[in-house]
Amino acid sequence: MTEFDINKKPLFNEFGDTKTSMKRMINGNTTNLNDFNNMKYNWVSDWYRQGMNNFWIPEEINLSQDLKDYKILTEEERTAYDKILSFLIFLDSIQTANLGNINNYITASEVNLCLTIQAFQESVHSQSYSYMLDTICSPEKRNEILYQWKDDEILLTRNKFIGELYNNFLEKPTKQNLMKTIMANYILEGIYFYSGFMFFYNLERNGKMPGSAQEIRYINRDENTHLWLFRSIIKELQKEEPELFTDELKEELRLMMKTGVEHEIAWGHYVIGDKVQGINKKLIEDYIKYLGNMRLEAIGLQRLYRGYDENPAEWVDRQSDANSVKTDFFEAKSTAYAKAATLIDDL
Repeated sequence: MTEFDINKKPLFNEFGDTKTSMKRMINGNTTNLNDFNNMKYNWVSDWYRQGMNNFWIPEEINLSQDLKDYKILTEEERTAYDKILSFLIFLDSIQTANLGNINNYITASEVNLCLTIQAFQESVHSQSYSYMLDTICSPEKRNEILYQWKDDEILLTRNKFIGELYNNFLEKPTKQNLMKTIMANYILEGIYFYSGFMFFYNLERNGKMPGSAQEIRYINRDENTHLWLFRSIIKELQKEEPELFTDELKEELRLMMKTGVEHEIAWGHYVIGDKVQGINKKLIEDYIKYLGNMRLEAIGLQRLYRGYDENPAEWVDRQSDANSVKTDFFEAKSTAYAKAATLIDDL
């Protein structure tokens, strides 16, 4: 076994280590026992409680106003709505499928629990997008939107970037390829969805599609916890596997982030552009570059872009607060499901 090999964890291991101090993120000798009283990674306890408290049900959000609003959206708004949903549906679907592949090589049982919760939440996200489509459009239109990524070249290119990184790890599981897969996940959770989230919140600001924005708000809250999880995994690996993080790999990770940022900007310009009231190309670019810098800094890597230190779209943070008191227009009840405190996107 070389220093860059990685072992898939056994399911049953009677000779596994029982001492908490012996746990490792990868290549540990795990028993797979879920022991909530003896966690090596102390941040997991808070993460687990947050993840469990974030439980929500897509169908409990009322979309009757959205059914009316969808018909009166501008052509540009409707096109953006359809394409962004197609993108989100696909990536959350492969997230659900791929998290188990990562989990097969993580040998810290408490982190295995977190990844399992994330996989469940990704499936809820896919369900929520399906509920949105089932509510606002015909079955024929729904299927057209679901599979736009197969025919839209720009959308397919975006999906391939993440999908091929995931496949590379499946075909050749090494420490480096695992790290690239983890970084791809971090980019997906922290960069790839954000011009889409901005679009839905902007529709709500303009008095349109309030139910869709609320669905996205809960999804966004979940994604913040996923971002926190993968940031924490990366930081633990930096401590436990310092020889892995060569200058060459660090630069490769930065370039992956750069590609992710460029993809998200190009996507925002393509699907939103300058024809949707409240958003323009410059705002999209400034916001995504700001996020790229913040994501890199959070994992100890050098920023990519000078002069993008302040959030140019603070209204997005305000709109994304899932635990602020909101009233459903039709049922006159609070739709703030979770009892947990809001997780601020400061990663």
